[in-house]
Amino acid sequence: MRALFSVSDKTGVVEFAGQLVSLGWEIIATGGTMKLLQDAGLKIINISEITGFPEICDGRVKTLHPKVHGALLGRRDLESHRQQLKENGIEYIDMVCVNLYPFKETIAKPDVTMEDAIEHIDIGGPSMLRSAAKNWNDVTVVCNPEDYPVIISEIREHGNTTKETRLQLSAKAYTHTAEYDMMIASYMRTQAGLNEKLFLEYDLKQSLRYGENPHQNAKFYASADKVPYSLATAEQLNGKELSYNNIQDANAALNIVREFDEPFCVGLKHMNPCGAAVGKDVVEAWQKAFDADKVSIFGGIVATNREITGEAAELMKPVFLEIIMAPSFTKEALEVLFTKKNLRLLKVDMRKDDCPRMQYVSVNGGLLVQNQDKNTKEVVEDMCVTKVRPDASYMADLNFAWKIVKHIKSNAIVVVKDGMTMGVGAGQMNRIGSAEIALKQAAALCSEHGKDVREVGLVMGSDAFFPFDDCVTLANEYGVKAIAQPGGSVRDNDSIVKADEFGISMMFTGERHFKH
Repeated sequence: MRALFSVSDKTGVVEFAGQLVSLGWEIIATGGTMKLLQDAGLKIINISEITGFPEICDGRVKTLHPKVHGALLGRRDLESHRQQLKENGIEYIDMVCVNLYPFKETIAKPDVTMEDAIEHIDIGGPSMLRSAAKNWNDVTVVCNPEDYPVIISEIREHGNTTKETRLQLSAKAYTHTAEYDMMIASYMRTQAGLNEKLFLEYDLKQSLRYGENPHQNAKFYASADKVPYSLATAEQLNGKELSYNNIQDANAALNIVREFDEPFCVGLKHMNPCGAAVGKDVVEAWQKAFDADKVSIFGGIVATNREITGEAAELMKPVFLEIIMAPSFTKEALEVLFTKKNLRLLKVDMRKDDCPRMQYVSVNGGLLVQNQDKNTKEVVEDMCVTKVRPDASYMADLNFAWKIVKHIKSNAIVVVKDGMTMGVGAGQMNRIGSAEIALKQAAALCSEHGKDVREVGLVMGSDAFFPFDDCVTLANEYGVKAIAQPGGSVRDNDSIVKADEFGISMMFTGERHFKH
C-alpha cells in the first residue's frame, strides 16, 4: 500500500505518516513535506523517483504526471485499467494526503500583491485531491488532519479504510477544493472588475430546534470571517441553546449597541428596541432602559456595551429575560445570573471595527445584497432648517434619537428625553400611526411619574421624511421641542412652516434609515 503526501498544514503529519509506515505502508512525498518526514527519520520516496521527472518551474510542476494521476484514477475492478497501468509501469497509489497552499491567508495580508497571491494558487494539490476523490471506491483521500485518527484506527482494524469512510472523505475533499476554487475565483474576479457572480461560504454552526415557527426547520450557518458584534463567535456562558428567533433578535440588539461608545443598554423584543438608554455606567443605563418600558421587556433580550457587574446583575435578575449580552461579566455577576439556569448569557466581541460588511437577505428565487447601514451622521446645529434653533441641551437627545430610530422597523418614530427612549412607534403603514404610538407611550410614562408630557421637553426622531405636516402638528400637542428627520419630501416646506409656527426646532440630516 502506498500513500502520497504533500501538505501545507503539517499539523500531525509526522505522527500520521509514521503510523502508516509502522503498518507497512510506503510513503511518497514532495518538497517540504518530504524533508520534514525525512528529518523525522522516516523512509520517504521522492515524487521524482515515481515520475522519473524532476520538479520544474520553481515547483509549479511536480505531481502533474500520468504516473501520479494514472496511479490514482486507475480502477482496480477493470481489467483494461489494470493492463494499461502495467504496460506503462504505473503502480497504484492507495492514499492521498494533501492540503492546499494557504491562499486565503495570503490574500488576507494588507500588503499582498497580485503576483504573490497568484503564486499561492495550488494547481497540483487540487488535481490530486480530485483524482483520488473521484476514485474513492479504491483510494483514501484526506485533506484535514482531524481525520488522521479515524483513518489509522480503521487501517489497524480492517487493513484499510472502510468504504463508508472513503465516501465521506471524498465528499470532504471535493468540498475543500470547491471552497478553494471559490476563494480564487472571487479574488480574481475582483481584480478583473467582474461582479455578475456571487460566491458565499458559510459553515454549519448549529442545527436549531425549529425556525421562526415550530413547523419550520432551521439551521445557523457562520461565515469564515470573524467579525465583532456577531452571534457566530459569541461565547455562551449559561442557558438553553439559542433559537432562530433568539438569534434574529440578538443580532438586532447588537447592531444597536454598536452605535454607542458611552455606557449604553437596550432591551429588545421582536427586533425592535422597547427601551434604550445611556447612563454614567451600566447600572444607570440598565435602569433607565428598563424604566422606559417595564411591560414589553418581559421575555426580551438585553444588550449592553459595558461589563455586567454584580450590582447590575442583581437588578436584572428579577426580570424574566431570554438573553443578556455584554463584552464581559464579573465573577459576582455570573454567580447571580447562573442561578437562572435557562437564562442565556452571551459574551460578545464588541471591539470597534470599521471594515465594510455586506448584508444578505433571501427572497424567493434570489438574494438581495447591500452594504450594512453602519455609519450614522452626527446631528449638528448646521442641520437646522427652522427659524427656531435647537437649545444646546437638546443636541445630545437629538443624536440619541437619531441613532436609535435607524434600528426601528419602518415607519419608525422614537421619542426620547435625557438619553432614554420614552416612546417607540414601529412598523406602521403610515408615519402618523407610528408617531401616535410613540407619543402616547411617552405621555403614559410621564403620567406614571406625575409629570405633564407637554412640560418635559421631548425630542423626536424619524427614520424617513414627513410626507405631510401632520406629524409636526401631533408632536406639538405632546410638547416635542426638537425633531431630527432626513428631509427630502416634496412637502418639506409644509413641515418647516408648521414647526416654526409651534416653535419646534427641526433638523434635516439628509440621511434616510429605512429598515424593512
